[in-house]
Amino acid sequence: MSGTAEDTWGRVAEDGTVYVRTDTGERAVGSWKVGDAEGALAFFKRKYDALALEVGLLASRVESGILGLDEALSAVRRERRHVAEANVVGDLGALTAQLDALEALIAERRAQRKAERKRQLEEARQVKASIVEEAESIAGGSDWRHGVGRFRELLEQWKALPRLDKQTDDELWRRFSTARTAYTRRRKQHFTELNARREEARQIKEQLVEEAESLSDSTDWGPVTARYRELMQRWKAAGAAQRDVEEQLWKRFRAAQDRFFSARSAAYAAQEAEYASNLSKKEALLAEAEALLPVRDHRAAREAFRDILARWDQIGRVPRASVRSLEARLRAVEEAIQAAEANVWRRTNPETRARANDTMAQLRASIAELEKSVAEHRSRGDAEGERKAREALEARRAWLAEVEKTLDEFSSF
Repeated sequence: MSGTAEDTWGRVAEDGTVYVRTDTGERAVGSWKVGDAEGALAFFKRKYDALALEVGLLASRVESGILGLDEALSAVRRERRHVAEANVVGDLGALTAQLDALEALIAERRAQRKAERKRQLEEARQVKASIVEEAESIAGGSDWRHGVGRFRELLEQWKALPRLDKQTDDELWRRFSTARTAYTRRRKQHFTELNARREEARQIKEQLVEEAESLSDSTDWGPVTARYRELMQRWKAAGAAQRDVEEQLWKRFRAAQDRFFSARSAAYAAQEAEYASNLSKKEALLAEAEALLPVRDHRAAREAFRDILARWDQIGRVPRASVRSLEARLRAVEEAIQAAEANVWRRTNPETRARANDTMAQLRASIAELEKSVAEHRSRGDAEGERKAREALEARRAWLAEVEKTLDEFSSF
């Protein structure tokens, strides 16, 4: 080898030893025995370039996040050893600084990840706490239909969340598990009791169906209608049987009811037609009865009315809404006839005539006495006494006129 060579980062000594300059001084990185010194220096600089490329590639992988943090840190530390021991000529301090920067970046990302992990764990704790609260709320309620599915959803949510610290996670899980167990136990008890009630309801409703079917062909419309109403009330009070059994029993019960009420409706329709015809007949009789008014001959009117009543009773029933008005009109005719008969009796009664004659005799005697009283008061000049006697006299004369009129009426019969 001939000569020496050097630059900013290293040199080649006369004996062919190649040195690299670092912050702590020179370090021998090799020797060169053949060729000139410039060639030797260029060779070791090329080795540096290869090392710098390797560090640059590592930096690119670390900065891009391709490597995990632990893997990246191991790679940086491994590369740091390579740089410290590298037999190259170049700015090793720059490579070390680059590796320092990478290690700081890894530390920063680790701190960020730790903070993110802490935030995620806190969120997970809050979510798990809310899951537990909802589970305890469901466990205290009675939503037996949707509660099971919701517990399943809550469990899947729990599994998807990260674990917390052991104490917190175990405590929350214990509460969740306790709530789910309590709900499951209560739900099982509920359906056990429900099945018992449904079985009891089935037995009761089978009896009701059998009775309803036994009544379906009855023509005792009133009592059986009331009985069906009672059966329906008992049906509602019995509660529900199993769904499929309930549907079958209800179909039978309903069919029995429909059979009875359809027959009743047909019977009532025929009855209403008959009642309508009866109404027309009774209205015709009423017109005949009302033609007897005013009563002139009470005997003839009574005889005709008896004949009308006999025909009336033979006709039969009319629509309920017309009963009162028909009976009121018929009663009005009968009362008019009765009034005419009473009037005749009053006028022809011998006892009544005798009482009228006695009253008339008494009034005439009283009038004679009052006439004397008037004359006496006048002769004495007692105007007040005369006035009172005259008023009494006029009253007796008016009364006498009424009694005489009544006797005249008696005389006409």
